[in-house]
Amino acid sequence: VGNSEYRQIKAHTPGPYTFILRATSEVPRRLMHPKRRQIGLRIPDNKIALDLLEELGTPLMSTSLILPGEEYPFTDPYEIRQTLEHQLDLVIDGGYCGLEPSSVIDLSDDQAMVLRKGAGDTLAFE
Repeated sequence: VGNSEYRQIKAHTPGPYTFILRATSEVPRRLMHPKRRQIGLRIPDNKIALDLLEELGTPLMSTSLILPGEEYPFTDPYEIRQTLEHQLDLVIDGGYCGLEPSSVIDLSDDQAMVLRKGAGDTLAFE
């Protein structure tokens, strides 16, 4: 990323933002959008996630847990464990998650573009 994009990401993370960036050749193909050569970056304001990142020293790939036929993601750790206990190696109970998604900011072009308004204030990107 360039200096401007770096400053924007640094000023808003950790927080409720997902940043869309140009994918370089260093990004494994399976992690990027196949047609756009982009990747989403999220640094959540969540102690468990930040501690895992620090301990592992490497990025994590994740997604919201929306099962087939469901409209909303699972946010209750007890419900997740009860429903998927035999299909998961581990469930970390970090409490309930909110339903409001992160704000998505596209920084892959010269001008920042708000793709989705969510939990993060998007005024700085408009």
